[in-house]
Amino acid sequence: MKTSMATVCISGTLADKLHACAAAGFDGVEIFEPDLLAAPESPEEIAAIAARLGLTLDLYQPMRDVEGVDEDAFAAVLHRAEAKFRLMNRLGIDLVLCCSNVATASIDDDDVSAGQLRRLGDLAQGYGIRIAFEALAWGKYIDDYRRAWRVVERADHPAVGVCLDSFHILSRGHDLADIALIPGEKIFFAQLADAPRLSMDVLSWSRHHRLFPGEGDFDLADFTARIVDAGYTGPLSLEVFNDTFRQTDPRRTALHARRSLRWLEDAVARTLAGVPADLRMLPDSAAPSGVDFVEIKAEDTSAVEELLHQLGFTSRGRHRTKPVTLWTAGEARVVLNEQHARGWEPRLAAIGLEVDDAEAVDLRMHELRVPRAYRRTYATEERLDGAVAPDGTEVYWAQAADEGEPAWVAEFEHGEPETPTTVAGVDHVSLSQPWQAIEEATLFYTAGFALRVDSSTEVPGPQGLVASRVLGSPGGEVRLPLNVAPPILADQRAGAALPQHVAFACTDVRALARAARERGFIPLAMPGNYYDDLAARFEMTDAAVDELRELHLGYDRDAAGEYLHFYTRTIGEVFLEFVERVDAYAGYGAGTAPVRLSAQGRR
Repeated sequence: MKTSMATVCISGTLADKLHACAAAGFDGVEIFEPDLLAAPESPEEIAAIAARLGLTLDLYQPMRDVEGVDEDAFAAVLHRAEAKFRLMNRLGIDLVLCCSNVATASIDDDDVSAGQLRRLGDLAQGYGIRIAFEALAWGKYIDDYRRAWRVVERADHPAVGVCLDSFHILSRGHDLADIALIPGEKIFFAQLADAPRLSMDVLSWSRHHRLFPGEGDFDLADFTARIVDAGYTGPLSLEVFNDTFRQTDPRRTALHARRSLRWLEDAVARTLAGVPADLRMLPDSAAPSGVDFVEIKAEDTSAVEELLHQLGFTSRGRHRTKPVTLWTAGEARVVLNEQHARGWEPRLAAIGLEVDDAEAVDLRMHELRVPRAYRRTYATEERLDGAVAPDGTEVYWAQAADEGEPAWVAEFEHGEPETPTTVAGVDHVSLSQPWQAIEEATLFYTAGFALRVDSSTEVPGPQGLVASRVLGSPGGEVRLPLNVAPPILADQRAGAALPQHVAFACTDVRALARAARERGFIPLAMPGNYYDDLAARFEMTDAAVDELRELHLGYDRDAAGEYLHFYTRTIGEVFLEFVERVDAYAGYGAGTAPVRLSAQGRR
């Protein structure tokens, strides 16, 4: 599968963008005209840079408003086009994107548009150039790929074909069945972009909110499979207008983009009945079956040790070769790491996932070109494979044990006997994301670990809305809420600016709260107004509300069940939560989150 990307997708100068695309493994690029106009290099120098980097220049774009005009206006179109064709010859590009008219169209007639495209094709052919005609979703008269194809078909010119752009087609909800009616050789180019479903005008949606494949709500696998099935053999090219991507490091964004195309290639290969030879599937891997461990790292982890002891965790000893200790409760395992952590406050540094096929996950990560996490291990120690998530968290995976504890637990020595506890395991791990990394993080977990986006919401906090996107395995064994701080917080630290947290599942959270209090535990205090509101919202006895108030428990209820939970204070950059799910409750106590954010802010 040949891959390409429009230079508009990433930041930097045109030369910067070419180097980033080549480093990410793209085969070619689309040259976005404003990038060329701003470049200090001549067209010949740009062509030479691309050739030296091994990139093809696949498309020059865009030429706007070329059809549906009167003869005087069309004469100006031909004059402008001839200048662009000469420029393209200097670049060595033989395909130009012509968009349906949005500004100067005055004639709503397919025959007029076809005739003008035919004459434009005659001119282009003299320069060895072809025209890919695209229906913009906001075109004045032509805003549907099916009408664009009818016009191209009437033009009946060998140098005139169509460009099929996923955004312009899927944003309008056009039926994809008619793609099969377009001969593959007349699909001159394919541009791909994902996007979230938004209620806004399509032009603003397009200009600011496109995403890379696998990050939005469009069925790009179906769209792309239909194009390939129709006989299209050209590049699959990304054209993503996104304000965030145009501000971030171009090399990192280009890698992110290339990873999305590798995910899409796999999805398309699985969609088609007969897989073309140039489409490769990723190694099969199911979603993780559980959380193996969470790791908190700091120069001094003693405050976290004290907290875990109060909450009924058992010290399982120190690692035999590293300054690392292990604490367990039920199936929950917390690793406290003081290695190479000078100056660190406690923070959630890593999570481990149990998978059905560790080798397959390793191969997937290699194919997706994900940065790998490195840890020194000795010959007698279990090897852990890992990758670095976009927010810097290290994510490890290991073969799920058939029964009992994972083998690496035996590397910890001089521990204490496990004690009974109501803690059963890890319920969810909330990972705070830098504002610029949320889409990349979503792709990292969905493409690498086959997690899916379960829900998205916004929670009001004292300094603005906190956006939360929950990723999870189909059966709920792994839940990863990804949270993005309001800009005012993110700007303070150029990072996530929200503490990470681990939530542990309990069989009896009330009993745990009481037992922890007897050991000196002080929970995050919840205000009295919160409990007055609970009494108003839910039919609860005074005694039930008083018990929640006494233990500083949060509470939520829906048609499926109930949710009881409490929080620890924040230590460094991490806090813990203990939850009890009653019946089939699947949420996260969203009503408590604003109160918790305010309470943490006060502390």
